[in-house]
Amino acid sequence: MTPVPAPGRRQACTTCLRPQSACICRWITPVAHPVEVLVLQHPLEVDNPKGSARLLHLSLPRSRLVTGEVFDLPALLADAGGARHNLLLYPETPHNTPAAMLPRPLAPGALDDPARLRLVVLDGTWRKSRKMLYANPLLQQLPRLALQNVGVSHYLIRKAHRPDQLSTLEATCAALAQLHGGAEPLQPLLAAFDGFVTQQMRYQPLRGTGSPPTPDD
Repeated sequence: MTPVPAPGRRQACTTCLRPQSACICRWITPVAHPVEVLVLQHPLEVDNPKGSARLLHLSLPRSRLVTGEVFDLPALLADAGGARHNLLLYPETPHNTPAAMLPRPLAPGALDDPARLRLVVLDGTWRKSRKMLYANPLLQQLPRLALQNVGVSHYLIRKAHRPDQLSTLEATCAALAQLHGGAEPLQPLLAAFDGFVTQQMRYQPLRGTGSPPTPDD
């Protein structure tokens, strides 16, 4: 028998998990990427219609999306088939960071083989991402990747404090391009992201009405 949705609840797409009327599956764009991606998503982002992490995950074949605030990182970062170098996508460490919270340096030659890299991405507002970092000491120890030469974000559906403050999808694509030498393979996904943004903008209330926009990913 076909399950009947509970009263008052809209039937959701089983792939993107959004209401059928707001399905984003048309924007799923698989792209090749040698670097493995692990997205750690804050629970408040799961049902956020403006969030880009699930579209990112569905478009990256070598990705995993895990939701929570405190994670079993030894299990998530374990390697079944040999050594893998983990990198946390995060801004550069401030000079006044306590010694106990300083990230480890990346092993020499770790960037030479993108197929042996795993990029760890935090999906949440800046405030939530910082809390996730502090709640998971192992994350604090991971070598960090800071983005370079970031352009203007196309993420027009969330309020940003700076024009280069990117969505989770844009930031991850920029990091992958930085790690394997070029953004060209990722352009189809970034183009699809523009379509996703346009779709979400149709659901926003007119300017000056409704709730104020939330901070970016």
